[in-house]
Amino acid sequence: MSDAATDTIYDETHELFRDSFRSFVETEMAPHTHEWEEAGIMDRGVYLAAGKHGFLGLQIPEAHGGGGTDDFRFNAIVSEELARQGLGGAGLGLTLHNDITTPYFVEYCNDEQAARWMPGIASGELITAIAMTEPGTGSDLQGIQTSAVRDGDEYVLNGSKTFITNGINSDLIIVVARTNAEGGRGGMSLLVVERGMDGFERGRNLDKIGQHSQDTAELFFSDVRVPVANLMGEEGRAFDYLGFNLAQERLSIGLFQVALAKAALDWTVEYVKERTAFGNPLASFQNTKFELAEMATQLAVTQPFIDQCVTKLNAGTLSPGDAAMAKMWGSELSCKITDRCLQLFGGYGYTVEYPISRAFVDSRVTTIYGGTSEIMKTIISKEVLA
Repeated sequence: MSDAATDTIYDETHELFRDSFRSFVETEMAPHTHEWEEAGIMDRGVYLAAGKHGFLGLQIPEAHGGGGTDDFRFNAIVSEELARQGLGGAGLGLTLHNDITTPYFVEYCNDEQAARWMPGIASGELITAIAMTEPGTGSDLQGIQTSAVRDGDEYVLNGSKTFITNGINSDLIIVVARTNAEGGRGGMSLLVVERGMDGFERGRNLDKIGQHSQDTAELFFSDVRVPVANLMGEEGRAFDYLGFNLAQERLSIGLFQVALAKAALDWTVEYVKERTAFGNPLASFQNTKFELAEMATQLAVTQPFIDQCVTKLNAGTLSPGDAAMAKMWGSELSCKITDRCLQLFGGYGYTVEYPISRAFVDSRVTTIYGGTSEIMKTIISKEVLA
């Protein structure tokens, strides 16, 4: 089986970056996995360490301390190496910071905001999050009730959000709020709420069945006075802005899950070679061989499509349908493969001692967040029927 890296889209510079980040993950993250899983949150210090080594803010201009690259292949390598170590929870915090929130700051911050926030985002001093989902809205962003009323040079923000990744650790939260009650889709704006603002409270760190090391929280806003200087882009343009990065967000989820499924298969191959049943290695049984063959085939035919999507994203030609395919297929495939791999581990696979158990529960939510599989199918069907 080939490694996650391929000869088709990565060059020597990318592989040197991979070697460096792989070493970082193995020394700074992997040894602390169980500790973070039990604590329900990853240590903030990881962001500072990652920033020091140049692994954060890859798209942020060099003038503001970032990597100054728009080559998503570096982001893909980060995801692949985190997945290789089975860091589905802790890894999500870093990939959200790099792949999902940072692009908003790069694309829509004015010069003053860029100078104020970007250096901290790149260094890891300022951890980011984005708050869209509300208790009663789910995927229906048009139903958002959180409001922001203009009062002089400030907005008065009221409402709540839930299922917010990096909800506890975050210092800068991009909040989707309704600034015009009569505006419909055009009545929502993006406001950046900062840690410590009066009236901003964090609820509980949600107790989930998986991704325990990822802090996922409820957020509450009670008459929070957000300076107009923290308005991201133009008022009333939130829907347009949210759409610009959806392809990258969905590809990011899909490629991470494909890499995690590949890691799960690798762990399983190693296990069945060593584990015996009825006096023979599990790998010698026909059922084991057939299961491994089928999973290996699924991954082999999937990886080129993921690579193709990365190439298209770099070229600015990745369609919403292709991104939805990557997200839907990658997340669904990871759920199936981690389930089948856990079966081959037997009872040991159900213990936290083995990473397959964590990969199994961590994968389940990926068919939900970032847009459910059902929504992805709706998006794909539009291109199919066009």
